[in-house]
Amino acid sequence: MATGIEMLELARPHIGEKYENVLVPKNNANWRGPWDCAEFMSWLVFQNAGILYGCIDGNSNPALVEAYTGAWKTDSAARGKRIAVNKAAAIVGGFLLRFPPSPGKMGHIAICDGEGGTVEAKSHAEGVVADTVRGRRWDTGILIPGVTYDEDVVPLSLGPVRANNDPDVVRNIQRKLDAAGIDSGGVDGKYGPKTTAAVAAFQRIRELVVDGEVGPQTAAALGVEI
Repeated sequence: MATGIEMLELARPHIGEKYENVLVPKNNANWRGPWDCAEFMSWLVFQNAGILYGCIDGNSNPALVEAYTGAWKTDSAARGKRIAVNKAAAIVGGFLLRFPPSPGKMGHIAICDGEGGTVEAKSHAEGVVADTVRGRRWDTGILIPGVTYDEDVVPLSLGPVRANNDPDVVRNIQRKLDAAGIDSGGVDGKYGPKTTAAVAAFQRIRELVVDGEVGPQTAAALGVEI
């Protein structure tokens, strides 16, 4: 029986490997990178549980099918189990998903160590890393069907989650984007689709996680406080 513990242990040896937007053969047990976030997590599930999850077509050839955070969103709603973020963070092998901001855009996904930490393919600059759950926005926790987890846990206290909803902060973000030559859509204090797209463009240039949100790393790169 596949377990969350085994899935996390499968992930850890890949820390330090490279990040690229690349299709990973889910049935290749010897793959050593590069990875992107969804490809890495879907590879872990297939290697551990023998199922395609978070993939564009769950009935396709595992060597050729593409993984995508939007497909993780779809699969987690249709099969598997969505749980609270603070509970998933306390479960070894639980997943945390940030939904893509719009169709075709990138979200983010990571596997939890049960103690508030993660293993994830984070960005071109950082590659596969051990990171933390706290101080980041996540939309849902996910448990995979057919995988055994220890769910008898105390949900973690994760503290406040940033929301990019302070108009003064948003205006500063927009000014910094405009100064960098990226059209923010206007300095209006509203974190709408144009500002999200501008942040994503900035992240792509700086080789950060391309999710359209201003977290600690993107804020530091922009030179803003959040």
